[in-house]
This record gives sequence, structure tokens and C-alpha cells, in this order.
Amino acid sequence: MDALRKDEIYTTDYIENLPEGERAELIDGYIYNMAPPGRRHQQVLFSTARKIADYIDSNNGECEVNIAPFAVYLNNDNKTYVEPDISVICDKNKLDEKGCSGAPDWIIEIVSPSSRRMDYFIKLFKYRNSGVREYWIADPEKERITVYNFEKETAEEYTFGEDVPAGIYENFSVNIK
Repeated sequence: MDALRKDEIYTTDYIENLPEGERAELIDGYIYNMAPPGRRHQQVLFSTARKIADYIDSNNGECEVNIAPFAVYLNNDNKTYVEPDISVICDKNKLDEKGCSGAPDWIIEIVSPSSRRMDYFIKLFKYRNSGVREYWIADPEKERITVYNFEKETAEEYTFGEDVPAGIYENFSVNIK
């Protein structure tokens, strides 16, 4: 089942007033309801975010790692709001108590059965056009990671268990198992 899109036009006010425990994303004014993630999704999310955060901390890096649910007001408008699984933000001026205003430097989405179309198509287009530098799609079902480096205009595929080089950091790779 794909994420369900409501066909009315909404703003971030709608998202910010959802009942406790309900999650949705807003892309160009359209609401996409989100299903709760499964256990495997959460394992990949935590393990990957921890590796990135440990690398940044051990190198006294300036970037910050945030995991979902974390608000990203992608286009600095009230029509697009996403909750990437992992967001790496290097410009602290984009961060406030509500989340991130503008494009994170690096986004990783972990595919769930209900998010496949969103992650591979809708978000790929939005992230590329909003200024995200690097976008990874980790697909536990296919055990594949697709890496889009928008600065270099490249797309590469890796399998779980391979070292995947991070484009925004030299000499750093992540092994998702």
C-alpha cells in the first residue's frame, strides 16, 4: 500500500495541528499520511544514524544528525514539510526549535512497503530541486542502497554489507548490514 495522498491543498498549519501520534508529510500542498515504521526499518535507521553521528563527533564536525520524526520545512514555505529518516544539517542557521528550515545537506530515507513510491520518486525530485547535496535510499527488502550525489550529478548503487562512501565527507563510509 502506498502512502495515501489527500487531494486538497494544505499548509504546514495542518501538519502542526495533527493529533498526538499522527504523522504525515506535506509536499507541494498535498498531504501524505505515514504508516508507523517496522522493526527492521528502525534497526537500520538507528545503526546508520549512530555511525554518522559517531564519525562527526570523533572529527569535531560542525554538522548535526537528526532522526525522524524531525521537521524539515524543505523549501522555506508553508507547502512542503517532510520528516526524513535521517537528516544531516551542516548550516546551524537552518536549525531552530521547530526543526530545519531549508534543505539538509544529506538525507537518508529507509524504504518501507508504504513509502516506496514516495522515497524513489516524489522525494527524489523534491530533494534534488530543493538543494539537498546528497540523498541515500536504503531499501532493507532489496538490501540495496541507492546514492544520489546531486552536486556531482551521479547515482550509484551498493548492497547491504558494502562500504558506501559519503559524498559530503572525505574518507568516510557507512556499512549498512
